[in-house]
Amino acid sequence: MTPAAVPDTDTVDRIARTCLYEGYLLWPYRRSALKNTQRWTFGGVFPAGPCAERLGEPHTAAAQVLLETGDGPCEVSLRLRFLHVVDRTVVRDGPDGPEPVDELRVDGVRHQSWQEATEREVTLTAAVPGATRTTPFTIAEGSRTEPLTDGSGRRVGGLVRDWRRLTGELTTRAEPVAGGLHRLTVEVRNTTPHPGPEPGDRWARDRAAGHALASTHLVLHSDRGRFLSLTDPPDHARAAAAACAQRGWWPVLVGDAPPAGGRDPQARHAHTVLASPLTLYDFPAVAPESPGDLFDGTEIDQLLVLSVLSMTEEEQAEARACDPRAAEILDRCAGLGPEAMSALHGAVREFRPLPAAAHPGAGGTA
Repeated sequence: MTPAAVPDTDTVDRIARTCLYEGYLLWPYRRSALKNTQRWTFGGVFPAGPCAERLGEPHTAAAQVLLETGDGPCEVSLRLRFLHVVDRTVVRDGPDGPEPVDELRVDGVRHQSWQEATEREVTLTAAVPGATRTTPFTIAEGSRTEPLTDGSGRRVGGLVRDWRRLTGELTTRAEPVAGGLHRLTVEVRNTTPHPGPEPGDRWARDRAAGHALASTHLVLHSDRGRFLSLTDPPDHARAAAAACAQRGWWPVLVGDAPPAGGRDPQARHAHTVLASPLTLYDFPAVAPESPGDLFDGTEIDQLLVLSVLSMTEEEQAEARACDPRAAEILDRCAGLGPEAMSALHGAVREFRPLPAAAHPGAGGTA
């Protein structure tokens, strides 16, 4: 088995980032919208113990994949990616100093207190075959303040962004299945200390989200080894694929897809795998016509863009105030020209002839 060429990282990173932000903020992109009253619902890994137990949320996620290593051992690089929830508090400068407020208008621009998120990544390398290995990781707490000034340059308030300390563990285990074939298990566990929610606290989950790994997913890559498809495994690995267990993640092959070929063996292995909380097919891709992140994959891009363009000025102002990424969506949709809008209406990817039996008079049934 020869080493692989350098993978198309743009292809992998684009689909991984799309999965990372799926569900981040849903149409109509406003804090007051019913769809956004409970967030961070995809891939949440909450603190182990009373927090996860009382909330009914998972405190681990795990994936098992099959890797062909050929004649000798190989290495697998792991990238654990997740969103770290950030509390954004609006403060107003008063005679007694800054005071938290729910909303502040500065020269007609509205600013609201809410939650955002920032990307985190933990990387390590695992040996295949290899014994069980547990690696702890820590994300430090922090805070930063963005000043808010009026037209005269006078400071009138600020946006205070705080994030909590997170701790976790990544456990890897590689065991042989058959000649040159190994099962690799990867598990993440949230070990962040948390006393658990108070009884009757209706906002308990929102408060706990700041201690969670949100939208958690995993990217695995091996230059020398080849991951096998679990959706359509080769015949010799079907039993081993069926025995793989997943918890909160579903692994699929990613990268540049091989030429379409049905059960072409080349379409059933790759050097990179994405394990995400979303159920995908092998070699997923973002449609080239997509204008950018819309965070609401259950909807159609064209419908979402038209819906954004139909928002009233007041609705747009509220969306801008609740999240910077919502403001990016508004600006992007407003800048789409007729050609870009037309491309969203639909596309034909390929033409294939119908089998002869599907044609009347060709030996089949009409």
